[in-house]
Amino acid sequence: MSLLSFHEVAKAYGIVPVLKGIELAVEPGEVLALVGENGAGKSTLMRIAAGLAAPTSGTLMFEGGPAPAALYAAERAGIVMVHQEFCLAPHLTVAENVFLGRELTRGLFTDRKAMETRARNLLAELGSAAPVRARLSDLPVSDWQMIELAKAFARQPKLILMDEPTAVLSAMEAGNLFACVRAFRNVGGSVIFTSHRLDEVKDIADRVAVLRDGQIVRVENARDISEEEMAEAMVGRPLSEIYPTRRGGAARKVLLSVIGLTAPGAVEEATLDIREGEVLGISGLVGSGRTELFEALLGLRPAKCRSFVLRGVERKLPAAREAWALKLAYLTEDRKGKGLLLGKSLDQNVALTKGAINGASWIDRRAERRDLEAAIGRYDIRTGRLDVAAGALSGGNQQKVLIAKTLGVEPDLIVFDEPTRGVDIGAKQQIYEIIATLAAEGKAIVVISSEMQEIVGLSDRVLVMRRGRITGELSGDAISETDIIRFAMGLEDRIPQEEASH
Repeated sequence: MSLLSFHEVAKAYGIVPVLKGIELAVEPGEVLALVGENGAGKSTLMRIAAGLAAPTSGTLMFEGGPAPAALYAAERAGIVMVHQEFCLAPHLTVAENVFLGRELTRGLFTDRKAMETRARNLLAELGSAAPVRARLSDLPVSDWQMIELAKAFARQPKLILMDEPTAVLSAMEAGNLFACVRAFRNVGGSVIFTSHRLDEVKDIADRVAVLRDGQIVRVENARDISEEEMAEAMVGRPLSEIYPTRRGGAARKVLLSVIGLTAPGAVEEATLDIREGEVLGISGLVGSGRTELFEALLGLRPAKCRSFVLRGVERKLPAAREAWALKLAYLTEDRKGKGLLLGKSLDQNVALTKGAINGASWIDRRAERRDLEAAIGRYDIRTGRLDVAAGALSGGNQQKVLIAKTLGVEPDLIVFDEPTRGVDIGAKQQIYEIIATLAAEGKAIVVISSEMQEIVGLSDRVLVMRRGRITGELSGDAISETDIIRFAMGLEDRIPQEEASH
């Protein structure tokens, strides 16, 4: 007998169908991974299982009988959800949050000592040393996620619904979580797990169900489906079609030429040209100086160089605000910490860069709304309403808001730093198309990425960095993962001929 099963479950909001006749079951002692693009219906399906939403049609069965139809009834039955957005109280202590709504008592009084002891043990099992008496607001976000997970395990569940639980966790923290999930599975517990990280899905899942456009399109044992096959099922086409067609190696005009750029402790004697209408990929291991090179180039960290020529004119290295005024734009790798104001509205976020550069003394709300509507159309930003905060959107849609903000000043050079980090495969393809379109319009594009396939799939030319230096250049059909790795690991050291001639 299945623990939880969905039978012809459908869900619509108004006339918009979100789920279409879902048939799926999770068994006792099983980790079932649910994968799909943003908007495929994963979170809606999880919310229905948790009693947070009712299906428009169809039935749910739990332990052989009708599934609980409300949140508290579901929790009492043993179904607990770990939300992608935290359901915690920042003004309370860690222990109080772990037992939020289910406080331990001794007689008529809350048993704080028992709660602290139990919370400490639960967090230790997750590999977290978060102090149980500390106020939540004083702790980093990674601790919040561990506390959210501890809260779920404290409910003594039979089924845990995990919605992107590792999004803010380090590799070590994710490993600790997976160890707890395996231990939970080994004593008969079940998990429905969603993640955009398909390597994690392969690591933790027993079975994988793929959702596309509100329908289950494939269910396989995890050992029988590759990450590439998952991604192809999610988008409905081969991965080879995800990257835009490379435009070829025709001669292009140099927009920016730099000789001997040095940023203390990060970059040494970097020399490079950036050309109009070209996608220049920047690769290398973490810590190789990729991000630091372009932060230095665009005034975001102290640096010096022997020559900086922009549009044929020699000038000094610009400060950050000067770089924006010169139409040199940088899209940060940290959209939540540095790129967006998550608590502010979408129109305010889209207008940030333009307002900062223009220095307007008053705010034109109508113009901001027009810019937002144009951005939604151009970049396919998917939001139910225009007045939501940026933090309410999915990762892929947040990234498209960040792109709209960055491109608001119509720059000639755009540096995309990890442009698809934390977004699903469908949003990735949309971002790739945006990058290709900008290059086709004659913009100079730089893509910094840790994903080797992304660099190979997008770039017309690639510079590889190692220990703060540019160690190799590859162009056109010569771009390969093998050669990029050789340069990145120091197995080959071939400075581009153009640089050697400077």
